[in-house]
Amino acid sequence: MPDKRQPPADAAELLDEIVRTQGQAMTMLLPGIFGQLSPGEATHGEGEEPQIHWAELARTLQDMWNNYQKDQAEKAPQPAAHYSDPAKWIAAAEGVLRALPISDPARQKQLWEDGLDLFQTVLGQYGIGPKGETENVEGPQMPRSDRRFADPLWRENPFFAVLHQSYLMLCEELMDMAHSSDGLDAAKKAQLVFATRALTDALSPSNFALTNPAVLARARETGGQSLVDGMKNMLRDLQRGQLSHTDHDAFELGGTIANTPGKVIHETPLYQLIQYMPTTEKVLKVPLVIFPPWINRFYILDLNQKKSFVRWAVEQGISTFMVSWKSADASMADLTWDDYIAAQMDAIDHVCTRLNVPSVHAIGYCVAGTTLAATLAVMARKGIADKVESATFFTAQVDFEDAGDLKHFVDDSQIEVLRTLATDGYVDGRYLAATFNLLRGNDLIWRYVENNYLKGRDYPAFDLLYWNGDYTNLPAKWHRDYLRELYRDNRLIQPDSLQACGVPIDLRKIETPCYIQAGREDHIAPAKSVWKLTRHLAGPWRFLLAGSGHIAGVVNPPSANKYQYWTNDGPAESLAEFSEGAAEHPGSWWPDWLDWLIQRNPRQVAVRGKRKPGSKSDPAIEDAPGRYVKSR
Repeated sequence: MPDKRQPPADAAELLDEIVRTQGQAMTMLLPGIFGQLSPGEATHGEGEEPQIHWAELARTLQDMWNNYQKDQAEKAPQPAAHYSDPAKWIAAAEGVLRALPISDPARQKQLWEDGLDLFQTVLGQYGIGPKGETENVEGPQMPRSDRRFADPLWRENPFFAVLHQSYLMLCEELMDMAHSSDGLDAAKKAQLVFATRALTDALSPSNFALTNPAVLARARETGGQSLVDGMKNMLRDLQRGQLSHTDHDAFELGGTIANTPGKVIHETPLYQLIQYMPTTEKVLKVPLVIFPPWINRFYILDLNQKKSFVRWAVEQGISTFMVSWKSADASMADLTWDDYIAAQMDAIDHVCTRLNVPSVHAIGYCVAGTTLAATLAVMARKGIADKVESATFFTAQVDFEDAGDLKHFVDDSQIEVLRTLATDGYVDGRYLAATFNLLRGNDLIWRYVENNYLKGRDYPAFDLLYWNGDYTNLPAKWHRDYLRELYRDNRLIQPDSLQACGVPIDLRKIETPCYIQAGREDHIAPAKSVWKLTRHLAGPWRFLLAGSGHIAGVVNPPSANKYQYWTNDGPAESLAEFSEGAAEHPGSWWPDWLDWLIQRNPRQVAVRGKRKPGSKSDPAIEDAPGRYVKSR
């Protein structure tokens, strides 16, 4: 391999030259690779691996693709999804590369030298080139490691070893360039870092069949059937317009999932209200109303009997109600935040009237917690705050200054994209699902591309992943306002900057006792951001930091005996101060919340009358989970 040439001056020429040099080094290795992975046309004998008839396999895959395109052409024309349009991805890639300081001569020289040294070092592990070793007892030792390349096949052959090692080196260089870019404000630099990471993740050799040795090996083992099965999986997802994470036929709402017994006892065009069947003879007098995120289905809190927060709350003797938001359609085009705040107040009023009680406990999860904070401020302005005995916030933000990676999707250009994507006044939930997947691309996109598209493996039956793919449409106008006014402009923490239901919103008016839970590893609502809710409340509060993230940090039943949580009863002005003096407790935080709730009002009443829904004198609309959760 040449080692005395000077690096090209132009950035594009530099990348071309690196690829060309790498290609020269690999030329000697290719025959051996495809000699191993591309068997001839003969059939296999008993006990042998089936051999691939490549020409026949290629025709099969081409026919499958042609049939899919023909089927799509016969349907009504649909605009290409923004996140799946190759032209847009190419434009995005070019934009990222232009923003990086790759044209810096010093950078180019260093990249050139590092690349040459890497090729020689890796090839030397196989006895090739000037650094070749005569014997390596422990096998090839790679300079860099990444779990995407954990399969030994990435190191058995020098071609794939150099391929993935050079990729990892380039990722490091590009990420370093993004972090060290000058002339950008903090927000733009963070957006560039995120975009660079998303781009490099997408370009991993593990994501392409011909550059992934594990994919080629599985094709050899199955006689090419894995590639056919993978094509079927991909075409099925293209027809659905959504990446699959699990077997969609393995679950039934109300049957195998979302199956805690209950009745829909109230309904509006925006939500259904579910009352769950009590299982104890006595219950707390103050009932509980749960507001789940309106960007997701409510049954994240009722996945199955072992994971269900709802079932557990009922078993603790709490009269439990759940709001099930309707997935937006054309009839909801003009909805605003006022409508969701009004809906929360309506649900509270309905429960109070139904059970003849003056107040309720309320829970708001994620964005519904943000809305609950606004609802409490509105109720305080209206003089009806005493209708909520206590408020609990699951991973909810009100101050969006440190809102995490989602802020990369809320600049003017991204909000304009949402406007163009809106159909009949609502945003298709699949766009939102794709956005959340991009936040953890390797975990939620590319591992499934590799396993299910490239290797043709069957999907697992996993209830959490089923919920994660059960998208919800959102009113476009309200969604844009939410991103603009809260995420981008951070107006909710500015007293009287926003209005709802005819009154200004001032979080400092909230005197309701609050329980605030955050996830230590939450990337949707970072703990640092959730903590800031404590800085805006006038009443007493308790903050708790749970192990894990946005979902597992919340859905952590005591029976699982997983994770841990931290409490700190001393004064703390920041999350760092809280953490420094916090006590760690093993297991679930749910019992801590229950103790706090009972302390607010321990009085119990017998289960009679409308405490048990669905009697002859109290007919229900339908059984839980209701039809709203099943609408698309």
